[in-house]
Amino acid sequence: MEQLLFGNFAFWVSVAVAIVVILVIFKTAVIVPQQQAFVIESLGKYSRTLRAGFHILIPFVEKAAYRHSLKELAIDIPEQVCITKDNVQVGVDGVLYLQVMDPERASYGINDFVFAISQLAQTTLRSEIGKIDLDRTFEERGAINMNVVAELDKASEPWGVKVLRYEIKNINPPHDVLTAMEKQMRAEREKRAVVLTSEGERDAKINEAEGEKQRVIKESEAAKTQQINEAEGEAQAILAVATATAEGLRQVAASLTTPGGDQAMQLRVAEAYVQQFGNLAKEGNTLVVPSNLSDLASMIALATSVAKKTSADPAA
Repeated sequence: MEQLLFGNFAFWVSVAVAIVVILVIFKTAVIVPQQQAFVIESLGKYSRTLRAGFHILIPFVEKAAYRHSLKELAIDIPEQVCITKDNVQVGVDGVLYLQVMDPERASYGINDFVFAISQLAQTTLRSEIGKIDLDRTFEERGAINMNVVAELDKASEPWGVKVLRYEIKNINPPHDVLTAMEKQMRAEREKRAVVLTSEGERDAKINEAEGEKQRVIKESEAAKTQQINEAEGEAQAILAVATATAEGLRQVAASLTTPGGDQAMQLRVAEAYVQQFGNLAKEGNTLVVPSNLSDLASMIALATSVAKKTSADPAA
């Protein structure tokens, strides 16, 4: 009977020891997942930081006091009322992206770095919105985001946290301001439409005037060319007539030096005189006969003398 009781006692002692061993192993064996870090304390003091893998702790001495994710975190920044430089209230919300770079400082540098950074992001955003007018808040989103990130990164560096970027999601002005902005944009569009229409009409008139100018220039150039051509033609015609007349006179002068030339010239002059006198008689019913009809002989003598002088002159 005593042996049976002793055997049962030994069995339960073995079970108890096994349970204790399992608990010790459960407490001392630590498996750190990928992209996580465990901060280990030894008797309440910082000991080391464990990265991904299997680790053994000293039983009842060391423990994993803090667990941090090394992945990039996205924190929603709730909407808050900001006052612009021109005293307009707008509601602004955003998203903040950060990452734990030093698990030790993130554990002991601040109690709750997520809450601290989100609050700091709100205050910094209010400060940046207050520096610009309402119209520029929609245009300067990129600059506002960069300024917020720069301020948060400087403040969170002692906490072992890196602020990567900040993005504004919505900018919500009051309803009356939004209505006024819509009217302003509509007026600007109508103004641009009127300006574009007037510019189009102006360009069309300029093009028409330029075309008319080119047409007048072309017509004047054509008229000038025509006049030049006509003048050149008339000059060539006059030159041809003069050349022919001079050649005829030379031939007449040359013929006077031949035998019978004087008589032929006198006969020609007499015929022309009589012919012209007859033409005068045809033009009117009244004919005045010159009293000195003997002038015909003197005229023939004068023409003969001139012809002889012309034929004798080498320059002729």
